[in-house]
Amino acid sequence: MTRPEAVVFDIGNVLIEWQPERFYDGAIGPEARARMFAEVDLHGMNEAVDRGAPFRDTIYATAARYPAWQGEIRLWHDNWIEMAAPVIPHSVRLLGALKAKGMPVFALTNFGDDTFTFAAAHYPFLSDFDRAFVSGRLKLTKPDPAIYAVVEAESGLPPAALLFTDDRDENIDVARARGWATHHFDGPAGFAARLVAVGILTGDEAA
Repeated sequence: MTRPEAVVFDIGNVLIEWQPERFYDGAIGPEARARMFAEVDLHGMNEAVDRGAPFRDTIYATAARYPAWQGEIRLWHDNWIEMAAPVIPHSVRLLGALKAKGMPVFALTNFGDDTFTFAAAHYPFLSDFDRAFVSGRLKLTKPDPAIYAVVEAESGLPPAALLFTDDRDENIDVARARGWATHHFDGPAGFAARLVAVGILTGDEAA
């Protein structure tokens, strides 16, 4: 395997768990949650934020259109940090180990501008990236090839020099088609093994 020159992390379900349905199961119960998600396109609402729409205004405007669920939808804004939780500790350790070795680390994430700023204040490790490519700031989201082109252009690195981990197949597929090295994230242990295999970290450093 070629040794990468930079490691690119997705954030949701790689460094921080992102399971809105689980949050709502706890907040309003599984049956009510299932009805609400069937009646309201909450993921579409969130994708608008990821594309750069204002966080509070987008959530509250959606809530106003569904008065039966208004209070529940507003939780997406008001209790957002409880939804973007918990951290995945081993992944955070890997990020720290890469930084300690001097390996450039980037984030490539579908995340709102406001929510990324909020999350970085709550999770200080999100400020450890050499560069964070945040969809809400770029007004581009994965898997649009254009956001990958931004990473290539602004990092100054050829595609083959980038090792990218993400939990979603469609995001990995586009990166691979562009020539990036990729790792489908299904848990930190597998990614740790990949970092050892390509010669970036030792087994002890990746533990």
